[in-house]
Amino acid sequence: MKLLFAVIFLFYVTVLRSLTVSALSYFNVLDYGATGNGKTDDSEAFLKAWNDACAVIEDNPTLRVPFGKTYLLKPLKFQGPCKSKQVNFDLGGALMAPSKDEWPSDGEDKWVQFYNIDSLTVQGDGRFNGQGSSWWNKDCHNHCNRPTALFFHNCNGLRLSKMKHINSGKNHISINDCNNVVISDIHISAPEQSPNTDGIDISQSKNVLIQNSLIATGDDCIAINNGSSNINIVGITCGPGHGISIGSLGKDGDYNVVENIYVRNCHLKDTQNGVRIKTWEGGYGYARNITFEKIILENTKNPIIIDQYYSAFAYARKNMGREIKVSNVTYREVHGTSANENAIILNCSRARCTNIIMNNVNIRTSTPDTEAKSVCQNADGRAISVIPPVPCLSKSH
Repeated sequence: MKLLFAVIFLFYVTVLRSLTVSALSYFNVLDYGATGNGKTDDSEAFLKAWNDACAVIEDNPTLRVPFGKTYLLKPLKFQGPCKSKQVNFDLGGALMAPSKDEWPSDGEDKWVQFYNIDSLTVQGDGRFNGQGSSWWNKDCHNHCNRPTALFFHNCNGLRLSKMKHINSGKNHISINDCNNVVISDIHISAPEQSPNTDGIDISQSKNVLIQNSLIATGDDCIAINNGSSNINIVGITCGPGHGISIGSLGKDGDYNVVENIYVRNCHLKDTQNGVRIKTWEGGYGYARNITFEKIILENTKNPIIIDQYYSAFAYARKNMGREIKVSNVTYREVHGTSANENAIILNCSRARCTNIIMNNVNIRTSTPDTEAKSVCQNADGRAISVIPPVPCLSKSH
């Protein structure tokens, strides 16, 4: 009997401990004083909830942002490392940035930041609202330090899914110095004329997958920048915007590298560019091993473009002989319509673009009775079943 009592007692202690841990594993921002009325600053409540979640040793602590409320947040940083092997940010409600007039005057250029957090998951049906319209006027364009909405630095094993991101003052999501990242099923939107409102910017990161998402902005839907490798982009609908871009690379004479990029099953509609590689004169480094496959283009102004003269300033004259070397770029099964006569532009530097492969490419103009053309300089490679023809690439049958 004593043994049975001991077993039962141990069972209830174990269950109670499990329930206690479970209860402590959820950190609701409302319990920390957030009001969610869209007017009161809820930043302190979010940071307190985060600090408690980050300090939990048990797996999967979750910061919870309840549905049906709007939380006004000033610029804030969620800092790691955390004690748990994994931590979750469950976004049910809407997060709203201060307008330009209410933005802190300390020069902060990022809104919501996550630093040094491994195995972070940010997901939910909520939204990030950057209130960017107050930053987009012409008077502010060259003088204001417009903010990035969502910034991740050194967050390895990062997972982002299901959220909506609207109207950032600048780029919506930045991934910096991260490894093993999956971004899926998100929706990013800003007006076509909003300046520099990139959807997703990637820099100094590797092993990144972006999939099954809709991006419509005033700049690049996705931009892959210096130090990035093993980037996979799959099932993206882009437009309006400036397309999917490698670069720009080599600004201010810098050494920049990008490699092992795979873009497939993407649809670009009414974009300024389709699939683009852009580099600055005077910079040096390389962009290599890049594949664009099964791309649908609809009324795109520059469907296929390599532009190695993205901008020419003093650095180009100062650093004569320096080049970004573009090589091993494949365009396979790229079809659709061009809003411009020049559907394919390979504008390569003196260092030449080498091993450019085009296979089953068919791009026609959106305008009846206007024939699509190509522009090509300093490029070598092969063309197999390509419309319009690209004279500088050798033909294969």
